[in-house]
Amino acid sequence: MMITILKCTFEDARALQTISVETFIETFQEQNSPEHLNAYLDKAYSLNQLKHELANRSSQFFFVYVGQEVAGYLKVNTDEAQSEAMGEEALEVERIYVKKKFQKHGLGKHLMNKAMEIAQEQKKKKIWLGVWEENENAIAFYQKKGFLQSGSHSFFMGDDEQVDLIMTKVLS
Repeated sequence: MMITILKCTFEDARALQTISVETFIETFQEQNSPEHLNAYLDKAYSLNQLKHELANRSSQFFFVYVGQEVAGYLKVNTDEAQSEAMGEEALEVERIYVKKKFQKHGLGKHLMNKAMEIAQEQKKKKIWLGVWEENENAIAFYQKKGFLQSGSHSFFMGDDEQVDLIMTKVLS
């Protein structure tokens, strides 16, 4: 299995939209109403929104490929692009998603390692993320990677308010 991680460019916006919508639906459709899910998808993953995010110098997207197929992606934020004010010594992993058919093959680990590499290159002191309190697989993965819960915040799926745990890892 040949695994490659490549940085997304502005020209990747449509492919980014496709993988974003597909993996988000796979991850959350069973626990959320179609109305709430679609409202979120329309807002968060519209082509205009993704182009806006791709143009932000404080955000970076990466595709993980298995062979020639996009199997998942990563989004990291620094500075003002972070979804919470965590300061300039922090890097946020805002999105890390892998298609269902590619899960349990270590791709999440490859993407998280990429985020750690970026944090170290930029001399960040901590890396953090938000994860839905009911996403037990993701929480277990992050704990295994050394993240600890450091807070929580609201996340809106349409107009359904949910709780994301904030998990942080201090870098040495």
